[in-house]
Amino acid sequence: MTQLFLFILFIGLFIYGMTLLRSGLYNLSGDSLKDALTKLTATPWKGLLAGIGITCILQSSSAVMIITIGLISARLLSFPQSIGIILGTNIGTTLTTELITFDIESFLLPFAFLGAIFLLFGKRNLRSIGLILLGVSAVFAAMGGFEYLAGPLRSIDFVNRLLIELKGSYLLSILAGTIITAIIQSSTATTGIIMGFLSGGAFGLDTGIAIMLGSNIGTCVDAFLASLLGGKEARLCAYAHIWLNVLGVIAFYPFIGLLTSIGLQLASAPDVQLAHIGVIFNVITSLMVLPVATKFGNLIIKIHGRH
Repeated sequence: MTQLFLFILFIGLFIYGMTLLRSGLYNLSGDSLKDALTKLTATPWKGLLAGIGITCILQSSSAVMIITIGLISARLLSFPQSIGIILGTNIGTTLTTELITFDIESFLLPFAFLGAIFLLFGKRNLRSIGLILLGVSAVFAAMGGFEYLAGPLRSIDFVNRLLIELKGSYLLSILAGTIITAIIQSSTATTGIIMGFLSGGAFGLDTGIAIMLGSNIGTCVDAFLASLLGGKEARLCAYAHIWLNVLGVIAFYPFIGLLTSIGLQLASAPDVQLAHIGVIFNVITSLMVLPVATKFGNLIIKIHGRH
């Protein structure tokens, strides 16, 4: 039970670190993010680039989606403008997982120390830098915790049985990724957990990829909930997000084995392999939809327009 308690603690630390990092980056950028979303989304391509950039800054695709839905509800954005943003957020969030594969363990304590000092200053920018440094320290510390606990957790009977079940079924792994992400409301956190378990040898890359695919579906939940309080176009945006991610997972499900082979060729470290596959999956699915973004939007309106 101690291992489970620590596991939950590290999940909380990871999410808290991401929150600090996001707050620091957002404070540095101010209202320019919302301005970028409203002004740089005239075409799907511009929306894609804006979505990538803002998701990289906020370190959360869900946060960008909720902001987008809020802007649509306020009639500062239209539903067609949101299609490119959705595609961009899916790509932008994978860059976060690439960042957390870097080996900066020796810098964690100095980062945390400097971050705490910067928080003591009165200037907003310095405090924001402090939040960023503390956030990075917390995220990487949690990643180390996931890797450390991968072995001890397998000694718990029901955890071991669950891992065996996941190894034997891609569908179950996708479902697990969906549920975990819906609960903790962070696909990045889910991917971080998977990376730690991969590095600890808890399961293979193919299982990790399947869970990662599921996290792409689970991340739609919070944006959908946010859309329920908005108008018709806000709900259309949430529906488009769900359809894009579900169809992407369905399209790539038969190729999990191929993705595994590609990942093994791209890097030697399991966590880096998964990060690279996440980028490949989201870039391909987004670029496949981008040329037909307008038609896709019309299809969503046709399916859900009366609701």
